[in-house]
Amino acid sequence: MKVRIYANRNYPIGEIDKNIFGGFVEHIGRCVYTGIYEPGHKLADKDGFRKDVIELVKELDMPLTRYPGGNFVSGFDWKDAIGPKASRPSRPDYAWLAMEPNTFGLDEFVKWCAKANTAPMYAVNLGTNTPKSAQELIEYCNFEKGSYWSDLRIKNGSKKPHNIKYWCLGNEMDGEWQIGHKTAEEYGRIAQETAKMMRMVDRSIKLCVCGSSSRNMETFGDWDYNVLRHCFDSVDMLSVHAYFGNSDHNFPKFLAAPEVLDKQIADSIACCDAVAAQRKSYKKIMLALDEWNVWYRGDTNAHPETIWQAARPINEEIYDMTDVLVVGGILQTMMDHADRLKVANIAQTVNIIAPIMTEPGGRAWRQTTFYPFALMSKYGRGTALKLSSDSPTYSTDIRAEGIPFVKSSVVFREEADELVVFTINRSQDEPAELTAEFGCFKPTKVIEAIEIHHANPDAVNTADSHPVKPAKIAAKRVSLKDGKLTATLKPFSWNMFRISTK
Repeated sequence: MKVRIYANRNYPIGEIDKNIFGGFVEHIGRCVYTGIYEPGHKLADKDGFRKDVIELVKELDMPLTRYPGGNFVSGFDWKDAIGPKASRPSRPDYAWLAMEPNTFGLDEFVKWCAKANTAPMYAVNLGTNTPKSAQELIEYCNFEKGSYWSDLRIKNGSKKPHNIKYWCLGNEMDGEWQIGHKTAEEYGRIAQETAKMMRMVDRSIKLCVCGSSSRNMETFGDWDYNVLRHCFDSVDMLSVHAYFGNSDHNFPKFLAAPEVLDKQIADSIACCDAVAAQRKSYKKIMLALDEWNVWYRGDTNAHPETIWQAARPINEEIYDMTDVLVVGGILQTMMDHADRLKVANIAQTVNIIAPIMTEPGGRAWRQTTFYPFALMSKYGRGTALKLSSDSPTYSTDIRAEGIPFVKSSVVFREEADELVVFTINRSQDEPAELTAEFGCFKPTKVIEAIEIHHANPDAVNTADSHPVKPAKIAAKRVSLKDGKLTATLKPFSWNMFRISTK
């Protein structure tokens, strides 16, 4: 199978925002308790944070982390989780049928973020709380001193403001499963008033309003348009959520998840621009893919015997080699929309459909999907370039045109004087002979060629074994001659080529 791609410096998509490599910490299952926070663990620091997990999060290099939910947030009062821990109430979490001890809250999360080299993105409760509560929350976080809530923060041990820049106005408010579910008109109005009141405290913040929680929602598009009619002038981003699975064991369809996401993003942009057109406005609402991942094995109803316990072991998905290709392809799609996609958060960071897994009281390890995320986070920041691509295709029922077996993205990292090619071969049995040309660039050498491949698409990583991980591509399979890259891609593989332009 022969594949050709062509990239040109004069045809950029846009600058890739580092925040598309964000994470997500929700109070669900073992994400917080026995995930990032486990006092008494042999590797816990003085604040109870697991140092082994912090080091893995640093390796993923997540500039932004969304918190505290998710469905959890719509039944949560942030005031329950501040102040002396001994006086914090335990509450039933009706979203996930667990007990929430509130021993890890806002101030602990901000402190954890500082240690993990990430910044907080905080979701306010617009399911059961009010715009006033959101205003008090941002006053607690971002007001310097002299007010009741800022002085309470200081009393609780944080002299300096938290200065949280990114805020989500609720979560999945279009979903009937959501505590405090609202119609588009109801939510659009409360989002507008909340945005207005929060900006009274801090005009510098970035606000993300809930779009459709899934492309499969009957109200997809209509919800987004009608919500934005109410709050277009007051918000910066529209939230997009996307999960992909393979419950029907249709691998060709599953591997086309990046193309499904591409259509969802394009449709969401169209909704934003339709409202702008109706208003005759030049403003561009950006997108935040603030929940995304592969999710179909992790079971929300697992371990019913643990209902109303803290740290219930639910939604603990184990990822395989196939998921590497899907996650890598999804990240490529994000790069393809660098001009409008400014935030993305893989859900979740630890234990819950996550790249990092832990044992309570024991080890932490990297799932298969950890590696494409970490490498693309490290080397996928720069200018995304438009591609002309020619690849054989296969057919699915998700769209009329074929799905290319080989999907590629090219990033120009100007500060490093290098081009980075990310490419996946979705064929299960045929290698691909890749030829890449780079107009207006003068490539001089291949700095690094890496692949993730395993002969068994069902191969997984565990605490004891890591069969799916990056490896160097043999030199005989890669060459750079006259500025043209040629490489042989193994079947069912994720690949990265770093090319010097010095």
